Amino acid sequence: MQCEDVLERLSAFVDDELDPLGSREIQEHLDRCPTCAEALGGMRGLGERLRAEAPYYPAPDSLRARVSQAAWREASRGRGADRRRSVATWGWLGAAATVVVVLGGAWLFTSHHGVDGFASMEGEVVSSHVRSLMASHLMDVASTDQHTVKPWFNGKLDFSPPVTDLAASGYPLIGGRLDYLRGRAVAALVYQRRKHFINVFTWPDEGAADSETPPRTHQGYHVVHETHGGMAYWIVSDLNPEELSAFARMLVTGK
Repeated sequence: MQCEDVLERLSAFVDDELDPLGSREIQEHLDRCPTCAEALGGMRGLGERLRAEAPYYPAPDSLRARVSQAAWREASRGRGADRRRSVATWGWLGAAATVVVVLGGAWLFTSHHGVDGFASMEGEVVSSHVRSLMASHLMDVASTDQHTVKPWFNGKLDFSPPVTDLAASGYPLIGGRLDYLRGRAVAALVYQRRKHFINVFTWPDEGAADSETPPRTHQGYHVVHETHGGMAYWIVSDLNPEELSAFARMLVTGK
């Protein structure tokens, strides 16, 4: 089993959704592949943080009442076993309604730039960076020409990402791809510094004040987060923090 196959099924493995044979194959791969094992640790760590730190929002009484009324009407139409199945089904839906609100609360909680939300997003962008390197899917479009890379995103995103060529400063653009973070498509621009690849994840963040954070380290990778001109930038690489910070400033502010 290849790393790409394992990463595609890792979420199902964590949630115990695979059959015994599939789980055993992935576990055997994880036992001998430290990179995939690290990706697994990051995924489990993110889940633990969300369960431990995300606020709980119970379903409002009005929603509970509507679910209960619908369950009663459905049960009234059933007979025997069908009736019992209907009640069980609607009971499950009542629980699901609460879960949906909980997950919505977790989204609102982690989408802000608080300490916990920052750490959660940091883990996601590092995981995406690692996947791009492991799965040999670093680029959907390979080009050093910003006028080739930028138009490639047309029709694939609901925004136009800023694309800058920094080859003259020693950080050449080498391509881009689509990626997914927080359930939405984002632009991933790829730059290079000597033998180090740099992933720049960017998407609109309208209303956010311009800001920048010093480099942080997550699972051995360095992460810089900036917002500028209504765009969010998450920049990830194993490049040293000083050069990564210099790159981020040139990319985002042109300085």
